[in-house]
Amino acid sequence: MAAPTLVMATRNAGKVRELRDLLQGLGIELLSLADFPDLPEIPEEGATFLENASFKAKEVARLTHLPALADDSGLEVAALEGRPGVFSARYAQDRTGGAIPSDANNWRKLLEEMQGIPWEERWARFVCEIALALPDGRIFTAQGECPGYIANEPKGEHGFGYDPVFWVPEFGCHMAELEPAIKNRISHRARALAALREILVSIKDEL
Repeated sequence: MAAPTLVMATRNAGKVRELRDLLQGLGIELLSLADFPDLPEIPEEGATFLENASFKAKEVARLTHLPALADDSGLEVAALEGRPGVFSARYAQDRTGGAIPSDANNWRKLLEEMQGIPWEERWARFVCEIALALPDGRIFTAQGECPGYIANEPKGEHGFGYDPVFWVPEFGCHMAELEPAIKNRISHRARALAALREILVSIKDEL
């Protein structure tokens, strides 16, 4: 019997690698949007991470006729009233003439906005909402978060996104300094996927 197939609703190579690592051992064939080059871009216009993840998963499941897994995640900074939030991936778009900003563009803007804010007020958290949509319309969701602080400068070579400027108190270092195996245990996405793994195991025969 062929392994069930699941589409990861992303073209982000870093995220694809991370999801593959986190979902290994389930006996599920994992595809990404790179395997469906003709699919249109799916806009993220929701007001919350959950709205974006759910909409994307449902649309990819509808277009591919396969179960689809989508996540929306980002950084919420207390001193910035929750920004960048759902705009995390395009936070510095105002500086790029409308082009999708690089990770460095985004965290540099964040550090500029955080200048002068004392350490004890630099609390932040990564949040991840994951949605699994089946072609029959059913949808399952899970959430995870990872608390920490916004560092004063970037450090580390691993990870992507805001990892270079996110300080993890549990390990006393920046997220981008953690080896992938450790990050894949404590990240917001890892925690959300740990909850979703149980759902995948329970419905694997239906995929």
